[in-house]
Amino acid sequence: MTKEHGTLHVVATPIGNLGDVSQRMRETLAAADVIACEDTRHTRKLLSHMNIRAKLVSCRRENEQEQAATLVARLLAGEDVAFVSDAGTPGLSDPGAAVVRAARAAGLSVLPVAGPSALATALSVAGLDSTSFYFGGFPAAKPSTRRKQFAALKLLPCPLVFYEAPHRIEAALEDCLEVFGDRPAQVFRELTKLHEEHLSGLLSELLAALRGRAKGEMVLIVTGCEPATGEKEKPDNLDELILWHREQGSSLKDAARQIAADLDLPKSQVYQQALKLWSA
Repeated sequence: MTKEHGTLHVVATPIGNLGDVSQRMRETLAAADVIACEDTRHTRKLLSHMNIRAKLVSCRRENEQEQAATLVARLLAGEDVAFVSDAGTPGLSDPGAAVVRAARAAGLSVLPVAGPSALATALSVAGLDSTSFYFGGFPAAKPSTRRKQFAALKLLPCPLVFYEAPHRIEAALEDCLEVFGDRPAQVFRELTKLHEEHLSGLLSELLAALRGRAKGEMVLIVTGCEPATGEKEKPDNLDELILWHREQGSSLKDAARQIAADLDLPKSQVYQQALKLWSA
């Protein structure tokens, strides 16, 4: 790539509190030849707060694929492009990924300007013991599809994290309650804003607390599946894993495939060892 090509800057913006504007964010947006954004009206208010005048182009989910080609052409022509979503970090349940892929495919430089994220913000105050979690973004709007999504996650042992809109949070909590059972959960509402609220309790309690009063974007964290009482912990060595899978009712073939993936071993090696132990 030659120097005459521009750089795509993927810029995180405040999720509510404008005090989270960073110096690097300000400098990057001020220096950009063009700023691609979800809603030009929303971004213009942010730029006005920072006393920045800039050329804006709309790049929302509905036109992102089309705009990606236009933005790449600008980058190839030497313009620096900043990409922002309405709030938080682009590409996390927001537009941005298609533009990044197109820029990378063209051999262009793509740089992140780190900053606010509702996901990281909620996790930082959730007090989770787990070092892992599942992020599901926004669940499907269609109830039947949403319940299928939740059903596929029912047995995951890690916390389940979702974004949800105020007009769908009650339905989402009802589906969580139906699919997961009455698990402990947390809801973070209006993070970093004036009316920020953190709620915790059983799913049924959160549903009752939010019914008829849900406002603002939310982050929902549902506790992962607890192991059944008396269930043996999954071992981490080959022979014990083979016997563990046998006790779980797995077929020899399925057990060999899963163990090979878990331990990063050749499937043939695992299968041969399993043959020796399976009928013992």
